[in-house]
Amino acid sequence: MKKMTARLQSVSRRIATADAVAARVLVVKLSSLGDLFHALPAVHCLKTGLQATIDWVVHPAYQDLVACFADVDRVIPLARDVWSGALVGDVRALRAQPYDLIVDLQGILKSALASRLARGSRRIGPSFHREGSRLFYQTIAGPRNKDRHAVEENLDVVRHLGLPVLPPVFPVEFPMQLVGEPEPRVALIPFSRWPSKNWPVSSFVQAGRDLQEHANASIFLIGGAAEAAACAEMEKEFKGRVINLAGKLSLPQLGGVLQAMNLVIANDSGPMHMAASLGTPVLAVFGPTDKKRTGPYGDLHRVTAGNLRCQPCFSKRCRFQDGSCLRTVTPGCVTTIALEMLHAASARKKARG
Repeated sequence: MKKMTARLQSVSRRIATADAVAARVLVVKLSSLGDLFHALPAVHCLKTGLQATIDWVVHPAYQDLVACFADVDRVIPLARDVWSGALVGDVRALRAQPYDLIVDLQGILKSALASRLARGSRRIGPSFHREGSRLFYQTIAGPRNKDRHAVEENLDVVRHLGLPVLPPVFPVEFPMQLVGEPEPRVALIPFSRWPSKNWPVSSFVQAGRDLQEHANASIFLIGGAAEAAACAEMEKEFKGRVINLAGKLSLPQLGGVLQAMNLVIANDSGPMHMAASLGTPVLAVFGPTDKKRTGPYGDLHRVTAGNLRCQPCFSKRCRFQDGSCLRTVTPGCVTTIALEMLHAASARKKARG
């Protein structure tokens, strides 16, 4: 086993030399929204360091989104449902051409199977592999270390290959969305996939109303189709400018809207990570999850959280049934931080001329 590992590492080093021109690399990262953005700096390093053509395997729901990633040359959808009638065609597309290197940045059984089905002799898995996926990789990119941000975890593969670890960038090209409302424009993203991560809707409303009063902010409500009704109810609570976009945007359109914002206030959610990747200042409210691991990545952003001993619990539902960790974060606290961030953003804009 040690000899095989040594041989694979030797092969990896040769891939990283200047002789490896225009390597073809397959990246397997199926979901979810935030995780896709966490992978972008590592993919950029692969693209640059190997002068590579990048193909990306992803669930169909995110196909149009990944097509907006500037470093990706080809998007290969892979049906989420293994019994889907589309799966045979997806596998055929997956095997259409050979790859010099296959990198699984998901680390679950399904992504490992996709890596194995693809045509390529070198397969690298992530340190955070699970579900028995390790059996399908020839080597693992670095030791397991969950005490860091997910972006840094994904960069393990770059270090493993001996490539330069470039300053993290998120190359995305979203279609510009016409946003005519005056600045400052503040997006509220009040929902996430976990009920336990959701700051109370009433708190979002109060913070938004405070920003309307103290900063004359234009408020944008962001959510999916499932949150459209709830956002419609929120909309009624505002007196100033409020634009409800819940359920009205594709993912590329959402990216275009978020890049036009001056500030985003959100729970720990995929759209939060999208906004952070665009360089839009994010104020995130955290409860059961770890801001060190999945907080908005970058220096422009702020996180506010409760300070209970049970945090982070990583539970989808609060065991105390009251979401105490989030309820300890007051609208007044969020408003104060938001006003500071808007002021800082305005100062940066003036400094740029």
